[in-house]
Amino acid sequence: MKVQRRGPLLVEGPVEVELEDGTTVSSDRFRVALCTCRRSRRFPWCDTSHRARISGAGDGPPADGRPPP
Repeated sequence: MKVQRRGPLLVEGPVEVELEDGTTVSSDRFRVALCTCRRSRRFPWCDTSHRARISGAGDGPPADGRPPP
């Protein structure tokens, strides 16, 4: 298992994940990326939606209120 700051949790497969509602999903891939930000449309699998949120130094908007470049 590999933890990435502001990224998915990489797990050597195959894996089986139990969701909050008790259902299970599985993947037989050799490595899977599990979403930790809950933005993925394929949750619990990461679809790189976290990349849209990363804006360099911080998590919030710039101090001047303008959107990042």
